[in-house]
Amino acid sequence: MAGRGYTIFDTAVGRCGIAWGEIGVVGVQLPEAREIETRKRLFQLYPDAREMRPPDEIEVAIEGIAGILRGGHRDLSGVMLDMTGIPAFNQRVYQFARTIPRGETRIYDEVASALRASGSAWPVARAISRNPFMIIVPCHRVLEAGHYADPISPHGGSISKRRLLSIEGAQTTTSKTLFDVLLSVAPPRPHP
Repeated sequence: MAGRGYTIFDTAVGRCGIAWGEIGVVGVQLPEAREIETRKRLFQLYPDAREMRPPDEIEVAIEGIAGILRGGHRDLSGVMLDMTGIPAFNQRVYQFARTIPRGETRIYDEVASALRASGSAWPVARAISRNPFMIIVPCHRVLEAGHYADPISPHGGSISKRRLLSIEGAQTTTSKTLFDVLLSVAPPRPHP
């Protein structure tokens, strides 16, 4: 691969974009409300990239992303990512997120614990919110405890975590709060 390039491609959720460099994928942009907005976002993020035909290894990534967004099972673990300039902690978060199986989720605290960074839920959340590798790094599988409405990423376009998880067939039940648990075990109160 020579220099940075990008292309726009069709998926079941709309026209997505992908940018790459000599090392691998530098970013994936999920669709905005209109294709022109997706292109604008790619230009803002990667002003040195030029629209061109993707090399074979990027075509493999595009086919995998499109397959996942159709609800298929695709393995993107072999897609090379260019993490140049990404903080080391964020890289660790992204590497962990890539291991979360399709249809499953983790909460920020669980990711922090798995990375042996207990008490680092906020840095995990910040890393997830800055994920430039949408779908390849499935940040939609990492949630705030009990919530599916948390922001996906500037690269998420108009797609929500809930929608991506629904496409994957994940159960989108929210965690019970302590109040919900207490209500479910409290004896019924007699009516006066």
